[in-house]
Amino acid sequence: MTAIERHQPARHRTIFLSDIHLGTRGCQAELLLDFLKKNESENLYLVGDIVDGWRLKRWWYWPQAHNDVVQKVMRKARKGTNVVYIPGNHDEAARQYCQLTFGEVKVEQEAIHVLPDGRKLLIIHGDEFDGIVRYARWLAILGDWAYTTALRLNTAFNWWRRKLGLPYWSLSAYLKHKVKNAVQFIDNYEHAVSSEARRRGVDGVVCGHIHHAEIRTIDGILYCNDGDWVESCTALVEDFEGRLRIVRWAEEVARAQSRLPRLAPARLAAE
Repeated sequence: MTAIERHQPARHRTIFLSDIHLGTRGCQAELLLDFLKKNESENLYLVGDIVDGWRLKRWWYWPQAHNDVVQKVMRKARKGTNVVYIPGNHDEAARQYCQLTFGEVKVEQEAIHVLPDGRKLLIIHGDEFDGIVRYARWLAILGDWAYTTALRLNTAFNWWRRKLGLPYWSLSAYLKHKVKNAVQFIDNYEHAVSSEARRRGVDGVVCGHIHHAEIRTIDGILYCNDGDWVESCTALVEDFEGRLRIVRWAEEVARAQSRLPRLAPARLAAE
C-alpha cells in the first residue's frame, strides 16, 4: 500500500463532474475511479455527457473500468450522497427521464445549487449555448468524428509517455487551445452561459460541454466549468465554506507518485 492509498478520502461539500464520455476509448475511467475512491462529498452533480450515446450507437465499447465508474457512483448514492444527473447532448436520451429517480440518482434537466452564503448557482450542461450543436447537428457529428481521431492519437501518445515514465499530458487539449478559433469559441460560450445565469437572476453557473475547466467572474457572474475526463481529467469541488476550486487529478496523481520513495531494484524483484 502506497502513501497516497493510506490517506483517508478527502471530504468536500460538493463535487461537480461532466464530460466523462463512458463508452469511448478516450475516457480516462481508471483515473476517474481513483478520484471517486479518494474523494467524498455530500453532493455530487453529474453535469452531462456522462455516457457517450453518440459513440455507442455506432459501435459498442464498454470495458470493466467503465462499469466500475457507474457502480461507484451508484454506491455513493445508496450511502447517502445527494447525486443529481443532468444529461448533456451526448447522453440526451436520458432527458426523457428528467424528474425521475433511478437507484437514488435524481435525473434533472438543470438544478440550482445554493452555497453556504446563500449564493445560487445554475447547474446546466451547456450544449444549448453551442451554436454548432444547436443549429447544425450534422456538423457537430462531423466534428465529433474529428475529435475522436484526436483522442485516439492522445491515447497512443500517452501510452508511450507511460512507457518512458512520464506523467499524463493532453495532446488533444494542447492542440485545441493552440487554435485561435477554438479560443474565441470558448470565450463566446462562457459569455453566453454567464448571460443566461444573469437573466435567470442567479449568482453564478456551473457547466461543462466544452472540455475547458475554468473559474472566473464575467460581468459580475461567477462562471465555473468543471472540465472533462477525456483530456484534462478535472473536477470542480466546493469545500464546506463554499469555496470552489478546480482539481486536476492526473496532475495531482503524478505529483503524489513523484514524491514516493523509489524502491531498490532488488526489492522490486522481490515484490
